[in-house]
Amino acid sequence: MFHKGFGLATLGSACFAVMTLSGATAAYANALVPHRAVYDLELKDASDRSGIAGMYGRMVYEFNGSACAGYTVSFRFVTQVDTGEEVRLTDQQTTTYEDLKNGNFRFLTRSFTDEKLDKEVRGTAHEDKAGVKVELTAPDKREIELAASRFPTAHMMEVISRAKKGESLFEARIFDGSDSGDKTLITSTFVGKSRKPSADEPDAGKAGKLSGDNYWPVTISYFNDDKSGDALPIYRMSFKLYENGITRDLTMDYGDFVLSGKLADLEVFKSEDCK
Repeated sequence: MFHKGFGLATLGSACFAVMTLSGATAAYANALVPHRAVYDLELKDASDRSGIAGMYGRMVYEFNGSACAGYTVSFRFVTQVDTGEEVRLTDQQTTTYEDLKNGNFRFLTRSFTDEKLDKEVRGTAHEDKAGVKVELTAPDKREIELAASRFPTAHMMEVISRAKKGESLFEARIFDGSDSGDKTLITSTFVGKSRKPSADEPDAGKAGKLSGDNYWPVTISYFNDDKSGDALPIYRMSFKLYENGITRDLTMDYGDFVLSGKLADLEVFKSEDCK
């Protein structure tokens, strides 16, 4: 799961070519399990420049669908931010649909502050020979042509595929509809060696049947696509990734502040068979 709301997303490779659903990719798609994960969030670190005295919240991530029917993600990220002078409640709600076979992607994000709507971004994206064509319907209607990119679920599958092959470092261009829905991001992904959870990991038990399974430690850094050279990432996410796409023990580094997310609850749904 990789998404800009918590960094996460939601959820690539050095090759930026348009993706097609190959046999190998389909195998990894079928391995992703539908699930609902709840994470408790708290402030891990904040600089004086951030203006944040305290912060906590909760994130809910629900993943459903199949390789043949497409994947839907419902994501909610709620935080209470204490600036020392006031307390604000922020709430980001995102819904996406990704059709891997046909290269289609739909996205809707609503952002609220103190229960008042700040921003709504809605649109569709489609892979074609030239790259990715985006059609926005909110906050205004317009069309954008972008470079060839991965969508979030395809990106997640690529991370798992490369992790299984033992590849530790790679880059990707992605489009997830985040921010204003009109740009791509460059990602740099590091995958550590497969590990078995230890008894002192606080949220390992919340993973249920997965608690004894091996995971990969993963760190993904996100960069603006219009930058070059040694530009600093917009944000960085670290997490423990299981082969079926479930994640836990999140760290979200926004530069001026860092959030940690511990898996509080996990429900695994029945997988849909392709017909």
